[in-house]
Amino acid sequence: MSDQTYVTSQGDVWDTIAKKQLGSELYMDALIGANWDQRKITVFPSGVTLRLPEITEEKTETQAAETAPWR
Repeated sequence: MSDQTYVTSQGDVWDTIAKKQLGSELYMDALIGANWDQRKITVFPSGVTLRLPEITEEKTETQAAETAPWR
């Protein structure tokens, strides 16, 4: 796992953090998995430090749709 982190700003949400920090909102599940102790937060306050997962392969929207647990 990567040792990179992100400190939240008031109002941050999982998908926008994933898009801004990891390049795609499709990495939201990996971001939550790397920060399991914070999983119940929907809208973040400022100052929460999150671990950024290391992304090793690019996901396409089709791949994500096929593997998304809610699909």
